[in-house]
Amino acid sequence: MDIYELIKKRRTIRKFKQIPIKRAMLEKFIDAAHYAPSGNNLQPLKYKIVDDHETVEKVFEYVKWAGSIYPAGNPGENEHPVAFIAILVDTRITTVIYELDVGSASENIFLTALEEGIGTCWMGAIDRKKIIEILEIPEYFLLNTVIALGYPAEAPIMEPSTGSVKYYKDENGVLHVPKRSLSEIII
Repeated sequence: MDIYELIKKRRTIRKFKQIPIKRAMLEKFIDAAHYAPSGNNLQPLKYKIVDDHETVEKVFEYVKWAGSIYPAGNPGENEHPVAFIAILVDTRITTVIYELDVGSASENIFLTALEEGIGTCWMGAIDRKKIIEILEIPEYFLLNTVIALGYPAEAPIMEPSTGSVKYYKDENGVLHVPKRSLSEIII
């Protein structure tokens, strides 16, 4: 699949099969992230892999899922992610101009994961203080976001928006994600 088709296929996944992801694959995703552009080439981002079941479940307690359709967007009992990647900013390197780095690195993770059949969910609605404590992250790191990962147990549908871009679940529980048309976003 070419990159354009992969980009069009990417969807946020919030329900996962309970199949472990090999550590080497998670490291590959981070390797892809570190090839992303970095402001002034400072490369302040660091990553923490969370893939042992007990710690994944602890982190899971402190992330919020799909606020627009809560609680329908929450993973069910046997649909939790099997791993997280925490994206950290090393404040010994910089405390500014890292936001674009996070976006670029995250997209590299999403696309590399999708190519391997892994679903992702980028999460910013998190309890940073609790997750930092659980992961024993040193104080000189800022926890920016976490990415939930796992083999998808759902297949969200992208569709043209009809005035609203609010995502929703239909009567069968399928997630629909409206997207603005190209003519709406090119000015």
